[in-house]
Amino acid sequence: MLEHVLHIVGLTVLAGACIPLGGLLASFERIRPNWLDEEFRHFLIALGGGILLGAVAVVLIPEGQASMGDSLWAIPTIILGGFVFFLIERALGLKRRESPQLMGVMLDFIPEATALGGLAVVSPETAALMALLIALQNFPEGFNAYREIVCLPGYTSRKTLIFMSCLVITGPLAGLLGYFFLTGRPFALGAIMLFASGGILYLIFQDIAPQSRLDKHWGPPLGAVVGFCLALFSHDLVGQV
Repeated sequence: MLEHVLHIVGLTVLAGACIPLGGLLASFERIRPNWLDEEFRHFLIALGGGILLGAVAVVLIPEGQASMGDSLWAIPTIILGGFVFFLIERALGLKRRESPQLMGVMLDFIPEATALGGLAVVSPETAALMALLIALQNFPEGFNAYREIVCLPGYTSRKTLIFMSCLVITGPLAGLLGYFFLTGRPFALGAIMLFASGGILYLIFQDIAPQSRLDKHWGPPLGAVVGFCLALFSHDLVGQV
């Protein structure tokens, strides 16, 4: 049991650490600031969106459906996830605190880390793949979340990075929650993965994809393609081990 706990904590901490690492890179504004604000930022938004789409396509939905025994309840669960994420975004928007990249970080990191904890015992290979994909998507999301947060009143660069570092702890907490409450409950585990898939798809097409577009630049669309292929490559690599 202790071995499993340490394994889950290690995977989720490493995956979550990419959030402040992405923010740290974004804090170096002296490196061609106009380029950093424009094409590179849009490229990373698209890269994160591509990785999220890949995670949904190659891990979350296939594993979620399998865990639910290919039940038809999978479809309404995905729709419910998208609708709930819409309601959360709507509530945040009404409070004038819209930060789609930050919300994207937390709303996909927490359920994915929870699912990772539940998978750590029954499917260690899938859990490792999920941790890798979480890390890959957290880095560009962390970069873009930093750019959002640092512009809010009262947030300096240092305060923003400290805040983002504090978010890392949510990964182990969610992973251990999944380990203790979802191990041996495949239907519930699958429902969480599918619920997260619906929410992620909503975020991709509502917030992330529109922000990634930049007129007369080819980098951002290619970023989405590269991100999806990174997720697919990670899945294939783990499958061959």
